[in-house]
Amino acid sequence: MNTPRMNVIMVLADQHHAGLMGCAGHDQVKTPHIDRFAKDGVRFTNAYCQNPICTPSRVSILSGQYCHNHGYYGLSGPTNPNLPNAMGYFKQSGYRTAGFGKLHLPCTPRNWIADDVDYFGDTYETADGELGKSDFLDHLTELGLRDLEDSWHNKNHYGEKPIALDSMISELPYEHTQEAWSARKALEFIDQSKNDPFFIQISFQKPHHPLLPQKQFWDLYPDDLALPPTLEQSPDHRAPHFQEEWHYLRTHQWEYGEPDDFKAGVQRAWRGTLACISQVDDVFGMLLKGLDERSLTENTIVIYGSDHGCYHGIHGMPEKAPGICSDAVCRVPMIWRIPSIKSENKTINSLVENIDYLPTLTNLCDLEEPDWTDGADLTPLIQGKTENVKEMAVTEAPWSRSIRWKQWRYVHYPRGMFGSGETGELYNIETDPNETNNLFESLEHQSIVQESRRLLLDWLSTTLHIRSVQPPLHRKKDPMEQRQYSLAADKKISQKLMPPKNLRAF
Repeated sequence: MNTPRMNVIMVLADQHHAGLMGCAGHDQVKTPHIDRFAKDGVRFTNAYCQNPICTPSRVSILSGQYCHNHGYYGLSGPTNPNLPNAMGYFKQSGYRTAGFGKLHLPCTPRNWIADDVDYFGDTYETADGELGKSDFLDHLTELGLRDLEDSWHNKNHYGEKPIALDSMISELPYEHTQEAWSARKALEFIDQSKNDPFFIQISFQKPHHPLLPQKQFWDLYPDDLALPPTLEQSPDHRAPHFQEEWHYLRTHQWEYGEPDDFKAGVQRAWRGTLACISQVDDVFGMLLKGLDERSLTENTIVIYGSDHGCYHGIHGMPEKAPGICSDAVCRVPMIWRIPSIKSENKTINSLVENIDYLPTLTNLCDLEEPDWTDGADLTPLIQGKTENVKEMAVTEAPWSRSIRWKQWRYVHYPRGMFGSGETGELYNIETDPNETNNLFESLEHQSIVQESRRLLLDWLSTTLHIRSVQPPLHRKKDPMEQRQYSLAADKKISQKLMPPKNLRAF
């Protein structure tokens, strides 16, 4: 008798700061369901996103590729039909696949994953890239609730700005929010799958702005909630664009409530942030309960993560821009619950990345790992092996790069990006987690700066996807074998002569 294949549910909360969970040690936010989930699984404490904004980060998650290989650095954009994705790979392997929520993927002229899913449930656009039209929005329109929609670009009820930095209570009924709808539709899809294995991504919009939580979650937090201790941290040691954004927050005209001064606005925004996270936690709990009720908990891999982090007032910053600068944006939650691996309340401090989802899932689901991914299989770490799977973790922006290696966090800006001279950032995250002391110009740390640059250059050189090589990467004594190697198929170099995985090219 064949053992049923493992199901997969990947939950992404949009811009969830890695530290804003009870299980991560935060003493204010209330996340009982995520905390219980973490106790039943494995939490990676040093997981990093590949890009600080939505679309490129999500493309990295589903393709398993770094941004410099898949090419996406901006929001939405044209679809590359030749770029493979996890949905298509699992579908070809016999899985029913679906995506629900804020998928936010390349969508022109047709969504990147539209033809690789059995149900396309983006909450804000159709499979053909028509914005403002979706099953979710149609659902609200039918109920007469469209003007109360609280998750994206609604100027009809929550102020003139499409996405405010301020926070207030939502007036949309809880059961019709984007998060509740996405979880409910996912469970309906599971019911329709019957005996077929399923791969589902569920993307919650919260805690991304606008910060419009339900009243029951807003009321979990007091009016005089203590603000982040780094709110007034001076930005003088940071890059110019960070300093500019920091000062902007202090002149911002807050959208909701009186008074509308800086302190009052930040107070509401911080309260709304934690309330939105608690709301996501509650919906996540509903989803887990739904799996229990269907007797699927012991046959379903569940992942909780995020596309990128956010400031939400931490370091005195309003949102996530400029995200490449700080661990607050680049580091993300990553929690796995794998029924076949019993690892209660386990934390792993090794460096991992969002591109590691795909190779890990294919291993756990007994599928051959696709040869187009850049990620690492995290199964050995989950099973208790102590050797690191990678030396560093990288987050990319169009021009700048951020790397975390050992205790160091280095941000590289091209020379001249901010005018004449050099700008960079180097922090010892272990001794300075709030990034208050920029060591980039410190004479005694120049060897660390140079080593960081070398690691970054080596990483870029060895991870770049190559379509043809002349002369071949590895010279062979047999001239015919060498010629066969250089004339390999244009989509990938012969597996027989493939370089080691960290030099994988196609």
